[in-house]
Amino acid sequence: MPTFIYEAKDRTGRRKRGKIEAAAKPVAIVELKRQGLAPLSIEQEAKGFLQREIHFGKPVKSQEFVVFLRQLATLIGAGIGIVDSVHILAQQSESKVLRKILEEVEAEIRKGGQLSEAFGKHPKVFEAMFLSMIRAGEASGSLEIVLDRLATYYEKSHYTREKIKSAMMYPITVGILSIAVTMYLLINIVPTFVSMFASFHAELPAMTRMVMAASESVVSSWYLYAIGIIGIYFVFRIIVNTSYGRYFADYATLRLPIFGKLMQKGALARMSRTLSTLFSSSVPILQALTIVEDVVGNKIISQAVHESKTSLREGRPLSEPLKRAWVIPPLVSRMIAIGEETGSLDQMLEKVADFYEAEVDSAVDKIKSLIEPLMIVLLAAIVGTIVLAIMIPMFEIFGKVR
Repeated sequence: MPTFIYEAKDRTGRRKRGKIEAAAKPVAIVELKRQGLAPLSIEQEAKGFLQREIHFGKPVKSQEFVVFLRQLATLIGAGIGIVDSVHILAQQSESKVLRKILEEVEAEIRKGGQLSEAFGKHPKVFEAMFLSMIRAGEASGSLEIVLDRLATYYEKSHYTREKIKSAMMYPITVGILSIAVTMYLLINIVPTFVSMFASFHAELPAMTRMVMAASESVVSSWYLYAIGIIGIYFVFRIIVNTSYGRYFADYATLRLPIFGKLMQKGALARMSRTLSTLFSSSVPILQALTIVEDVVGNKIISQAVHESKTSLREGRPLSEPLKRAWVIPPLVSRMIAIGEETGSLDQMLEKVADFYEAEVDSAVDKIKSLIEPLMIVLLAAIVGTIVLAIMIPMFEIFGKVR
């Protein structure tokens, strides 16, 4: 909670300086008046570098955010006012970051602000889609329903993301382990045999000479390899941060042999779930499509959504550009077309999202069962090659000694 430095007069007229903790400046002023002090000046205390909270990734975890939305919907549905509901959740929140944000939101609402405006002052936690739905819920008087839909949306989105991450983590982990084992063998094991082979003046097999050359290169120029890897990483990051670079990176991702389809299904599930949630909460369709462009997480699909938005502005069907986009399967475009014809677009999109979320589950299980033996074979092949490169000449040398 922020700390404020104040100067005030007490009931006898004497000046008094001190510090007070409060969610916001107006709250601090009210508290000082309650203590019988008349504030003359009050400023928030600046935090030193070591006092600042540093957060990596999202400030509030997905699970904590979903629980907060569910509880807020329950409290409002039970007839408790918004201010009191936020106050209760701020008091019981185990997350320091979320507690601090909710205290600031409470202070903002007490001053007469809208809930969406108070949330909007924390864009790192409450994204554009969330704020649009809260505004729609405030306008329609269905805030409880909107909050429940948001909780369901974030719950399902988090589950899909975690499934995709779990599929990606296994090959990445085994890949890093393979590199670490290879480096250890080349730096610490292979060099010990080089001098022994040299003392026997034996003619070494081609595989052994290649492994020895690789070992010598790594030992003598390891810093060049490190600089090269770091350089490639930063160049890649710079390229990806450009519009064209991001587009081609997303295109290449979707074209990957095994993981491309998984990424496509995950992005389609996210697109469908987001659109369905926004439409069912009465967010204007053009605004909903603009939000989806930003949150879908893939430039190729984002471009298809943008073209659909343009088509809609020109009075043509939403599904027309989607039929021409290679990244959108016929199932999706057809279901959207049926939803437009029958006036049940949100329901059709929800079914599409359910389908692709189930597809992600199935694909992750298949990939894990396929990748696991492949990665074990790859690791065995790398280590086996280095071991054979050492053992074969040793057997030849020992055979000649006998």
